[in-house]
Amino acid sequence: MAVIVPLLLAFLAILPGPTATVLVLAHGGLANYTVGETWYRGYDPNTPAEEQIGQPWMVQRTWDTIDPVFSVTDKHIACNIPGAPPPSYIPIQAGEKITAVYWYWLHPVGPMSVWLAACGDKDCSEVDVNQAGWFKIWEAGLLEGPNLAEGVWYQKKFQNWDGEPGLWPVTIPVNLRPGLYMIRHEILSIHVENKPQFYPECAHLNVTGAGTDFPPDEYLMKFPGAYSADDPYININIYVPKDRDKYIIPGGPIWEGLSDFPRV
Repeated sequence: MAVIVPLLLAFLAILPGPTATVLVLAHGGLANYTVGETWYRGYDPNTPAEEQIGQPWMVQRTWDTIDPVFSVTDKHIACNIPGAPPPSYIPIQAGEKITAVYWYWLHPVGPMSVWLAACGDKDCSEVDVNQAGWFKIWEAGLLEGPNLAEGVWYQKKFQNWDGEPGLWPVTIPVNLRPGLYMIRHEILSIHVENKPQFYPECAHLNVTGAGTDFPPDEYLMKFPGAYSADDPYININIYVPKDRDKYIIPGGPIWEGLSDFPRV
């Protein structure tokens, strides 16, 4: 059963700058997914859990709050809180796009990334998300200057203010070997100085296709473990110095898995 259900998320104002003394947050989360013309409903923390958990249409791991994860060592940085697994999978062929659907995302600053983890010979519901080997397949950060505070980030471009959802399309690597996978979307907001906000959500995929590739060990990360609290691009004050115009997205390189397949 594939449906789309809007998730209208509560929001306030965005913290205006480094001198603000009151922390005012605009949180959110991933509401739905689409592959081709088919929409798959995500978990809605505003709907009673008993109406969602265990339902045959559920493809997303549970997340009970629109609040962020603040620590890189928090176990919930993998798939949010509590991250309980769904019973179903989104079917997708390697090389197809999966689009994450967000309603009213307000934060403007910070990188976005998408990760996969193979479930191996297990059902993904049996996999410990903190022990899985996650590999990054997509990322986007600062798009143009003049600096980190005033530049345009993909996160800003991703916002949509006309009542329609923000759409985040990502292609599953075309030569990825078939199997059961978890997909992890993460938004890292860094608009508050030295207080990063992580917004992760995970869903389950059944990937088909003729691919044979899988990333080598150097691409595989664990959550927690992929990020360091000492990373200057995680604990960062984007407002000082004013001329700062370079940003390195945390988590290592992207694995594209294109090998002997043509780039599309």
